[in-house]
Amino acid sequence: MFESEYHFSFENLQVYQKAILFGEKVNKLVDTFPKKEMYRLSSQFSRAADSIAANISEGSGSTDANFNRYLKMAWDSSHECVTWNSKAFLRNYISKETFEENRMLLTELGKMISGLRRKLK
Repeated sequence: MFESEYHFSFENLQVYQKAILFGEKVNKLVDTFPKKEMYRLSSQFSRAADSIAANISEGSGSTDANFNRYLKMAWDSSHECVTWNSKAFLRNYISKETFEENRMLLTELGKMISGLRRKLK
């Protein structure tokens, strides 16, 4: 994903890599929203998107049970993003194409998180 002489094991997880990229996509996207949304929709959407990867990394070095708990929080954050994505579409801040692409990415992340959770049980 990016070059560094230091490496953390959770960075090998595909779900983490996809979550990082989704967070960056949302960050760029909310920059196009009206300024009135800065402390509302933009902030909520960006924070929820970043929370997906943050929870994966935070829980990864722990016990399987604790990691599973963090993965549940990552899954919850991905579902929160569905709401913010819908709000952005309804307010005409994003196109139908972007709306659908985000939903596809969130569906994929959700399935990956659920699969990893099942593996940990």
